[in-house]
Amino acid sequence: MQSGEENFLIKWWNRLQAFPAGDWLFSFALGRVAPYSGSISARVEALSPGYARVSIKDRRQVRNHLKSIHAIALINLGEIATGLAVLSSIPDSMRGIVLGLEAEYVKKARGKLTATATFEMPEKIDDNSPVKVTAELVDAAGDVVTRVHATWLIGYKK
Repeated sequence: MQSGEENFLIKWWNRLQAFPAGDWLFSFALGRVAPYSGSISARVEALSPGYARVSIKDRRQVRNHLKSIHAIALINLGEIATGLAVLSSIPDSMRGIVLGLEAEYVKKARGKLTATATFEMPEKIDDNSPVKVTAELVDAAGDVVTRVHATWLIGYKK
């Protein structure tokens, strides 16, 4: 991004932080814009260019029959975190589309989970460049429960 140019997501994140429930408002809006992502009621806790921290609470709606958080809910959380990290660091003239997702399930996921993802924009980026980003999902004890590896296609809006 050029100096002084503020990314759309970062602009709205910063605006909403002026309100007591700013992160909740941002998270709610995100869930409305991306309804499937909203199905896990993720809470964006921190957002800056190239960094996202997102959490979910352990509730019946995201559990499986083993009384742990469902694998697809974990992937969904990882996709949200990686997507925010990528989309918060690209200029508004570009867009990102997820091409693929992989997950490493390390241990059963129970309790509040927090996903963090970082992304550094490559110096040279061509139209429709794939980039890989990883989100690490940890439980309340700080133990890694899942790693989600996402491939995002970054290109110019047409």
